[in-house]
Amino acid sequence: MGEKQMKRIVLGLTGGIAAYKAAELARRLVKKDIEVQVVMTDAACHFITPATMQALTGHQVLVNQWDATENGMAHIAISRASDAIVIAPATADFIAKLAHGLADDLLSTMCLARDCTLLVAPAMNKQMWASAATQRNVQQLKADGVLVLGPDSGVQACGEEGLGRMLEADVLARDIEAVLQSDVAIKMSSLSPVYSHKGERRHDRKMDGVKIVITAGPTYEAIDTVRGITNRSSGKMGYAIAQAALEQGAQVTLISGPTALVKPIGVQSVDVMSAEQMFDAVKRNLSGCDIFIGVAAVSDYRVAQSSKKKIKRSTDNISLELIPNPDILAYVASLPNPPFCVGFAAESENLAEFAEQKRRAKKLPLLVGNLVQHAISSDENELVLFDDSGRQTLPRADKLTLARQLIQRIAQRKKGALR
Repeated sequence: MGEKQMKRIVLGLTGGIAAYKAAELARRLVKKDIEVQVVMTDAACHFITPATMQALTGHQVLVNQWDATENGMAHIAISRASDAIVIAPATADFIAKLAHGLADDLLSTMCLARDCTLLVAPAMNKQMWASAATQRNVQQLKADGVLVLGPDSGVQACGEEGLGRMLEADVLARDIEAVLQSDVAIKMSSLSPVYSHKGERRHDRKMDGVKIVITAGPTYEAIDTVRGITNRSSGKMGYAIAQAALEQGAQVTLISGPTALVKPIGVQSVDVMSAEQMFDAVKRNLSGCDIFIGVAAVSDYRVAQSSKKKIKRSTDNISLELIPNPDILAYVASLPNPPFCVGFAAESENLAEFAEQKRRAKKLPLLVGNLVQHAISSDENELVLFDDSGRQTLPRADKLTLARQLIQRIAQRKKGALR
């Protein structure tokens, strides 16, 4: 097989204080082996220097249409050589330009002349974002197939707090990589239909129209008002699977225990704490579900009677009565017409034996096993897939890479099960 071709993007900076975040975004994209060509407006140069962006990307930063290429057609040459154009930050003024097809500088001309995916990350004051004009312009961009990433809510440079600040670099880098990985504009709620990088509808994704429910993260079982029983699950694997499923066109509901992770853009999210809350959320969201993936590390037991007050320290021993929690995966798999169920088994020893026992006991078409000492809190993992044909190992890699491989295999197995 030939060497994997490096993806290339144009990173466009416009004149907003959030331009400082673009430096970190460029650094993260380069670390992901994405080639970044920076194009800046004159206004952007007042917030961050071209020299900074050049040092981070290794490419000359372009600002002026006329000194960019030997034939003066940078807006054509560079966009044709790119897989996507990302505007971050995208000011209210630049969003208005895009919505109305204006082209009075290199960056806006490049966007108008492109034949690749365009993504914009809005960054502005909360009143500017909420204004009727900006909202009309954003809706027009979405109708034109442009992907709008964000904005986020929080404290803004002006000191006010609200919706309008640009997403953080790590979130933007993840979403940009997802678009490049799938070679499509990822589907998000309220967006227009999914397009290829040439602006055409895509029909080749593995999960188009498939509804998936995923559980992720730990659960927390209260002992009293301040203490509880939980586990060390980070939720990273479940969130990565949700992201990978989105990339393949699935409609994803992510039911998550308490984590510090950012939800993938486009999921329908349900936050829970306890195993019973997760069980209730799963039952509420099973209607029309095609695939259920139980990744969450659900507590096997809960306290029979949790205290409504903080238990005060003393020199006496105390005893807690623990009672079993509902087995969510077994419940879903035992339904009269169950979705395609995928379970996870985290073991500390005898992985093959214990995982296969669990799969057969719960009558699962597919179970994914791993050793906890290799996975807890780590960004990498190694997975072993168990089904009726035997077992298959997915070699150690970062969790998003593994999630993408797993989603491909789930799609293949589900298709086979329907034949």
